[in-house]
Order: sequence, then structure tokens, then C-alpha cells
Amino acid sequence: MNIIIANSNDQPIYLQIKNQIKEQILLGELSEKESLPSIRKLAKDLQISVITTKKAYEELEREGFIETFPGKGSFVTAQNKELLKERQLKVIEDQLSKVINDSKAFNIGLEELMNILKLLYEE
Repeated sequence: MNIIIANSNDQPIYLQIKNQIKEQILLGELSEKESLPSIRKLAKDLQISVITTKKAYEELEREGFIETFPGKGSFVTAQNKELLKERQLKVIEDQLSKVINDSKAFNIGLEELMNILKLLYEE
């Protein structure tokens, strides 16, 4: 599991952690029943407060992405395949929305954007 904390990011650190773990689950980089680092270990590795990592894990658990078992740790939950697909599509839609907004800001038309997308997709 790879998490990068950006000081220049406007998001609170716990949200950066939550969102990165969530994205790794949605992209299949973290698989069902996979063990996550303990709250203390993750805090130590990232050199942040245990309270911050605990909050990120609590949010992930509340959203149904992980399960925590006292004395055993936190694990990626089994995901409903249809729900997982919808969540993955939402991630793609969000990323494409940003690309579209950036394209408009740089005066890149839809046709040119579609050509870029097609070229990248076929690589």
C-alpha cells in the first residue's frame, strides 16, 4: 500500500489517506480480505498522529470499504461486484470531469480531446 501525503494539498491529512486507500481498493490494488497496516504502524510510517490515521480508518469502515477486528487488525471488505463497478465508474467520471474542465481552460476542443483519449486508450 502506497500513500503520499501532500502538504500543498488543501484536503486534511485524514482525507488524503482515506481517499488514497479507497482509490486503491476501487482500482483493485488492494484486494478483498487484504490486511491493512495497523493504525499505529501507518501513523509511524507517514510520521503523523495516530488520531489522524484512526479517523481515516473509521471513515473507510463507515463507508464499508474496510472492517476492523479488535486484536486482529483492519481488512478490505468483500465488495458487491455491481456496487464496486459503479464506484469505479464514479472514479473515472470524476477524473474525466477534471480533464474536461482543464481542456476547456486550455481551449482544447472535444474532437482533439477525443483523439488524445483514443490514442492513450490504444497504447
